[in-house]
Amino acid sequence: MTNPPLRSKKPLAHSNMAFDQTVVKSQVTDEKLVLRRREQIVAAAIDLFSHQGYYRTSIQDIARKAGVSIGLIYQYAQTKEDVLLLSLISVLETYKQEIPLSVKPTDDPLEALWTTLATYCRIIDRHRSAAVLTYRSTKSLRPDQQQFIKQLEIETNELVAKRLRDCIAAGLFREIDVDLVTYQLVLYAHTWALKYWRLSQMTTIKSYIEKGFDFFVHAMATPKGLAQYRRFLAAKRHAP
Repeated sequence: MTNPPLRSKKPLAHSNMAFDQTVVKSQVTDEKLVLRRREQIVAAAIDLFSHQGYYRTSIQDIARKAGVSIGLIYQYAQTKEDVLLLSLISVLETYKQEIPLSVKPTDDPLEALWTTLATYCRIIDRHRSAAVLTYRSTKSLRPDQQQFIKQLEIETNELVAKRLRDCIAAGLFREIDVDLVTYQLVLYAHTWALKYWRLSQMTTIKSYIEKGFDFFVHAMATPKGLAQYRRFLAAKRHAP
């Protein structure tokens, strides 16, 4: 029952959704090339959108930051809105890809919830600018694009909701409003990025995860759940 490893800095995850022509149209049809170029463009866009704002960032700025031509960007995204949409998709897809892989089949429900929250927080810590971007710039998308991002967010939240339902089914947590508590856990993870300027002065990411998990467990746990949590903590203390 050890902490999930803190992975090194790496690009945000991508998936076939980043190539899907019904999401963002591309003039290029080579899927591997589209994914590679869009990853390059998105990395530059996230940095610029996060630090100088969506409206103050031009396609020319993104091209300069990415080290490509403006014309090349328009081969992979038709508008600046498309670039923003791809950026937000990349953030949410990172959660969808990495969180499930962090949970072992042998994990009990409480440990699986711990791993899910810890992994979520560590992804946020690794990509703080990207996390902040989702709050600042979603409103800049077209209504249909906003709806797409909202649906993807709901799918991402299910990764947390499932762990809560498993804890309830195992008798570890009392009956709760799973959807509401899911958002409370997700917002707890996001707060690390939103208020990093202050939180980083108060605590470490490791302690932030541990104290947050402790708070949520004590708010929801049954007597059986608290007993399981004590065993969980004891195992963590003795883990190599």
